[in-house]
Amino acid sequence: MIRFSAFPYTLHFIRPAGTSRGIYTERKVWYVVAQDGDSGAIGIGEAAPLPGLSIDDRADFAQAIEALLSSLTAPLCKEDFFRFESFPSLLFAVETACRHLDRQSWALYDTPFAQGGEGIPINGLIWMGPYEVMCRRIKEKLEQGFRCIKIKIGAIDFDEELRLLQLVRRDFSPSEVELRVDANGAFRMEEATKKLKQLASYRLHSIEQPIAAGNWQAMAELCRLEILPIALDEELIPLAAQRNKEELLATIRPQYIILKPSLHGALYGTNQWIEMAQKYQIGYWITSALESNIGLNALAHYTASLQPSIPQGLGTGLLFHNNLPTALQIDGDRLFYCPEMTISPEAVCTLFVT
Repeated sequence: MIRFSAFPYTLHFIRPAGTSRGIYTERKVWYVVAQDGDSGAIGIGEAAPLPGLSIDDRADFAQAIEALLSSLTAPLCKEDFFRFESFPSLLFAVETACRHLDRQSWALYDTPFAQGGEGIPINGLIWMGPYEVMCRRIKEKLEQGFRCIKIKIGAIDFDEELRLLQLVRRDFSPSEVELRVDANGAFRMEEATKKLKQLASYRLHSIEQPIAAGNWQAMAELCRLEILPIALDEELIPLAAQRNKEELLATIRPQYIILKPSLHGALYGTNQWIEMAQKYQIGYWITSALESNIGLNALAHYTASLQPSIPQGLGTGLLFHNNLPTALQIDGDRLFYCPEMTISPEAVCTLFVT
């Protein structure tokens, strides 16, 4: 008999994280523990609804956790995935806790990455901030060895953001440094085409969510113009049913989709997105959503099982000063798993169970 329980935990950012939706200084998460009543073995997963964005960011989330977990049994069945449709971050926690319990290892998949042999290529993330601060952070990422830089835009003057891109392109060609930008829906529809043309002059890899989610026809037109490759992110969040996923992709036909299991249907829903994207020849990559190292570890092993060839967005584990320990390490522009550095799940539990 597998019993499930959940424990809240508050993460504190090392420095405020700025987005177009505001500034984060702390992050509330829940750790889901799956325990085998016979052996006592446990598995841990992380539920981390993102404030103001996740569909399960709701006042009654703690009560919903208790209600959903109290009637849950393992292994998960198809009906469970339907019951959790409105709680993707909780489903992600349950899925990964069960997998952790089953394998009795933080290495949730059997891959070269899990054996410590291969790293996952990742992008260096530049958070929003004053021009001088963002400029310094870009230089730091380049010095650390990142060859794909993702810059969040939409919070400061657009001309200053263009200057940041010019700063990189002055010294590095697209073959040397790949540039991605994330607008988080910050562009007004009437200005989007003009801004995309200005951005295109810096030979970017892609732009995430240039206009607000929900404007399918306008977004479809921007994708059709092919000024810049467009990646959908927030657009995917409210869609749970597989038929809705396909309708979105068939209508907009983006060049990429950005998949965040905590927001986009957990692993179950992410696999559906990947299947649909492949059907329409749409590229994708996996990105974390401000999870702690527990969630990031699960995301990394899942991503490694997909054998990614382009940089992924899995570098958020260094954002919190009270993060939980992990065997993940960044070396240059790759994320590695170091099996010899793992600690027992019981030891991890002592850090958040009071």
